[in-house]
Amino acid sequence: MSGVELVFWLSLAGVFYPYFGYPLLLWVLRAVVPARTIAAAADADLPSVTLIIPVHNEQARVGDKLTNTAALRYPQDRLQILLVSDGSTDRTVDIIRERPLPGAALIELPGRSGKAAALNAGLARASHEILVFTDTSIQLGAEALEQIVRQFADPAIGCVSGEDPIVGGGGEALYGRYELTLRRLESSVHSIVGASGSFYAQRRHLCQPFVEGMAPDFLSVLRTVEQGFRAVSEPLAVGTMTSVKDPRQEFERKVRTVLRGMTTLFGYGHLLNPLRTGIFAFELWSHKVMRWLAPLFMLGALGSALALVAHPFYAVALAAQLLLYVAALAAFRHWAGLQASLLGKVALYFTSVNLAILAGWWRYGRGVRQEIWTPSNR
Repeated sequence: MSGVELVFWLSLAGVFYPYFGYPLLLWVLRAVVPARTIAAAADADLPSVTLIIPVHNEQARVGDKLTNTAALRYPQDRLQILLVSDGSTDRTVDIIRERPLPGAALIELPGRSGKAAALNAGLARASHEILVFTDTSIQLGAEALEQIVRQFADPAIGCVSGEDPIVGGGGEALYGRYELTLRRLESSVHSIVGASGSFYAQRRHLCQPFVEGMAPDFLSVLRTVEQGFRAVSEPLAVGTMTSVKDPRQEFERKVRTVLRGMTTLFGYGHLLNPLRTGIFAFELWSHKVMRWLAPLFMLGALGSALALVAHPFYAVALAAQLLLYVAALAAFRHWAGLQASLLGKVALYFTSVNLAILAGWWRYGRGVRQEIWTPSNR
């Protein structure tokens, strides 16, 4: 085997592993790891909860979020609701005042400070043992709050993620379902790597002040595991979201997510040491680092196949890769209705995700850090 052929096969493995090999390994590990049973809390034993909702210029959907929050099933004497406005300049604050929720308080930050500052303002006012973080982008099921806190009956669990399926059949929805499946597998083996940014919970004593530029949901999981607890997903704690409307805004959201994720993980790089965190280090390397390296492997597979195009097998491999990218472009440009086909949706989302990762590497390498939070237009 020549050196170029070796590059091709290693690159192919580098793309295959984080998306297919890693879930397969988790599935195998789940079969050999002893099943974890949790004695879920009864209604009378539900913990006291502080629900923190950060908002910024969300007059179009904050009313729906207030209605949704009012419909949540939870004992009122054990629920504190904190709405934190991060320097909103539209009617967001007026709408919150016009529609007061029982047990709710409004915290107004005088200027735009970022999501970390908004969450920290809520953290400073939180008075209950379990913190639940949620955004206006998600509509929670009536029992979602009850379900997400029941897992805390297990003293080894410090953070619980809800599930946030995306309504619709686009690439984002398909990818979202894949990620939810991966979280369930990770939960059964050890811990999830990242929680749902729109809906997750953490024990109050494990929650430290958030850091601007770091992804709060990812940071909470890393800090939970660092302190010797597990983070898991709860399939019954469900909220629904709609997909991002503008493909360009969706791409920029992906870049921000990757950049904040890199900033977070590299700030807690010691957790990648398997001698310190055991199987969680394997999960971090597989789910995050290898996923972020995938676009580099994709370039390696493309370049090596091009160099070996004289060989029939590699000519077919090159054609298959080019077909993927042409399908993605056609779906993006709405050519031949490909954007509505499964091939078009998968090709476009997979390609755009990996382009966003490349953009994230570029920005991270240049020292850019995402300091201001901008809610996506869903």
